[in-house]
Amino acid sequence: MAFPRMHLEPEHEMFRDSVRRYLKEELSGDVERWREQGHVDREAFRKFGEQGWLCLWAEEEYGGIGVRDIRYDQILQEESVRWTDIGFFHNAHSMLVGPYLDRFANPAQKARFLPGVVSGDVIMGIAMTEPDTGSDLAAIRTRAESKGDHWLLNGAKTYISNGIIGDLFVVAAKTGEGRGQIGLFVVTSDMEGFSRGRHLKKMGLPVQDTAELRFDNIRVPAENLLGDPGKGFAYMTECLAVERTMSAISSMAHAQTAFDLTLEFVKERRAFGRPIGAFQNTRFVMADLRTRLDAVQSYLDQCVMLANEDKLSPEDAASLKLLSSELQGDVVDAGVQMHGGAGFMDEYPISRMFRDARIARIYAGTSEIMKEIIGRGLGLGERELR
Repeated sequence: MAFPRMHLEPEHEMFRDSVRRYLKEELSGDVERWREQGHVDREAFRKFGEQGWLCLWAEEEYGGIGVRDIRYDQILQEESVRWTDIGFFHNAHSMLVGPYLDRFANPAQKARFLPGVVSGDVIMGIAMTEPDTGSDLAAIRTRAESKGDHWLLNGAKTYISNGIIGDLFVVAAKTGEGRGQIGLFVVTSDMEGFSRGRHLKKMGLPVQDTAELRFDNIRVPAENLLGDPGKGFAYMTECLAVERTMSAISSMAHAQTAFDLTLEFVKERRAFGRPIGAFQNTRFVMADLRTRLDAVQSYLDQCVMLANEDKLSPEDAASLKLLSSELQGDVVDAGVQMHGGAGFMDEYPISRMFRDARIARIYAGTSEIMKEIIGRGLGLGERELR
């Protein structure tokens, strides 16, 4: 039995019940088709919008409900992972891209962009990663040149989530010669010069569409610039703690679901005349995973409360992301092993979950980068030790 989660109030559990019921009845039956076609239906975003579940933080004047409590987004993601698919990236829409509009868009920009975003008619993505730059965002080559009433945008991005079905992208582009001289621009898919490249095929997460994007002399209106044209790198850094918290929420929800599936399997599957779960090795492995899940979940819940107050440090966010993604990998790996040959068959969910989990140690910052951030926070960076 999982450890009690003390950070949730009765109203949060009531919300969970309604979300769970809706997902089971309205969306769970669509998952197989999503996986086959390589993306969720746009209608899934609209359904979330109709329920008021996209960008919960958005004010009523923009069509939102103005709820600034990440615990509700946590519940949405936990239940979505369990009852639909971890590749349904509504959380990226609301809590990875959305905060850039929330924090850095002016009222006029919010009035233009947020109503469609909140309703689900406009699907968002963020375009940072480039073919030759991964975690080193300061080294991007996409450029934006000021032309007075517009910016001329040129470049290419890759591995972009919601890249095929997305309508609005926050694009990071160099605006000067310094490594950190970056601006953030709102680019919509109907702009002349915007094009999508390949719909990328991946090891896992087939529901989450990933694509290349190209920008060929796009005339981006000056009013589509978010904030200061030279502070984009600082803006991205400011939003990373919440992004990594959301990644951790996904990882832990996925890990818990995998654990539950495996526990049910080892109780029912028999070998040598008794349930697999009766063997000491099975009990020890499952006991170890249960303990680690409870420990990391408790840390995650505390980090959610800190993020709610905008007090989550980069180091704690990195620790959380590192712990949760590594544990997710361990749980799905053990799940496949406990399933035996069945774990290698696609008809068993654990097989798919194993593939879907691998990216978690890479996106939102690799495990190695997380360790770098934590180490530097300890004063062990190269500059500190010179």
